[in-house]
Amino acid sequence: MINNPQDLGPSGVSDNGSTAYVCGLAAIAALGGLLFGYDTGVISGVIGFLTDRFALDEVMQGWAVSNVLIGCMVGASLAGTLSDRFGRKKMLILAAMLFAVSAIASALPRNLTEFVIARFIGGMGVGMASILSPLYIAEVSPANIRGRLVSLNQVTIIVGFLIVCSVNWMIASENQEWNVQTGWRWMLASETLPAIVFLAALFFVPESPRWLTKQGRRNEAMGILTRIGGRKRAQEQMLEIEEAISHAGARFRELLRPGIRKALVIAVLLAILQQLTGINAIMYYAPEIFKRADVSVSVSLLLTTGVQIVNLLFTLISIYMVDRLGRKPLLLCTSIAMGISLLLLGAAFYWHMPSWWLVILIYTYVASFGFAMGPVVWVVLSEFFPTRTRGRAMSVAIFSLWVACFTLSQTVPWMFKHIGEAGTFWTYAAMCVVMLIVVGGFVPETKGKTLEEIEKTWARDGK
Repeated sequence: MINNPQDLGPSGVSDNGSTAYVCGLAAIAALGGLLFGYDTGVISGVIGFLTDRFALDEVMQGWAVSNVLIGCMVGASLAGTLSDRFGRKKMLILAAMLFAVSAIASALPRNLTEFVIARFIGGMGVGMASILSPLYIAEVSPANIRGRLVSLNQVTIIVGFLIVCSVNWMIASENQEWNVQTGWRWMLASETLPAIVFLAALFFVPESPRWLTKQGRRNEAMGILTRIGGRKRAQEQMLEIEEAISHAGARFRELLRPGIRKALVIAVLLAILQQLTGINAIMYYAPEIFKRADVSVSVSLLLTTGVQIVNLLFTLISIYMVDRLGRKPLLLCTSIAMGISLLLLGAAFYWHMPSWWLVILIYTYVASFGFAMGPVVWVVLSEFFPTRTRGRAMSVAIFSLWVACFTLSQTVPWMFKHIGEAGTFWTYAAMCVVMLIVVGGFVPETKGKTLEEIEKTWARDGK
């Protein structure tokens, strides 16, 4: 923070940097996470009414939920390359525009095809934001608080889920016919306002200093780095960034170099397993799951809002812990806790235990996810890769995440019908065991290291 005029250098920028400034940049970029959560979470309140409106069977119900994830795959596959070429900021602006267009179009469809197209557009925005928001935050954040600031993106994802669950609950009526004909349209249209706020806020942030350096715009990058960390640290960091860029290629084939290839494989496994451990079976289908426990529509939506409150509270705990305990210990703990929760949740369905048991176990599972599986995986993915290839490498990892998310979301109704709720949740518990093995055996600790130091670690592994 700037405490007095003597802290200012000759250019008017603090020699000590400004934590408030970098936190402000992170907060604006993290609004992409809020739209991510809002756009993907709105379907949980919509799907029951949409199923009745268009007479969907379980396969088409899965498609109505998961089609947005095809857009996520496309957005994720394009975002890295486009952001490496045109900049992180411009692509975040494009993502915000896609959110706004989708919010309006998805509220107006006359048939399922028009709904799918509108949601696909929003999915592209989600896919782009899922890469660009944590990437931008990581590239502007000092190493000592980078974990907390990148985790802020996960907090806003949950806040987006929480807001839209609350909005869905407030819009839903006890008049089922109104819900089926009109209510779900207002749920989808409500995203327009946060999308416009995000778009407007992006015009007040600078481009990533690492991207500017890669483009040869050194003076602009130095100005931003100085404002973030102070003049002395900015000079040191600029040398590290320039050295890292000079030793890294910018093409996709560079991702296959031995050290970077190892980082990419681990990142892809983490991204896939974050999804296959079952979180979006709860996030997308929570109201339907609660209704299977014989609660009313209104109560199921209210309980779904509670899911997001629990997720938010434990993610905030994770933010406090991630730069203190490190990434790896938290990921090990969450894998164990989620696995146990899923085993018990499957047992609760198998033995037809009272509905309050199901609520407790779902909340326990979500708390375990929020403690690390959600926020820490995103932190690790944003840290792993070299500056020149970070966008492309994250595209590969996040594309894999969205493929896994699509697979999960598309198959949930089918699995519930053919192997039952118990078998479904026990399958996800097995994936937690796989995650435990991957984290314990292959994930390095990145706590307290600069992005350039992490890059050198992978380079040494490749020799």
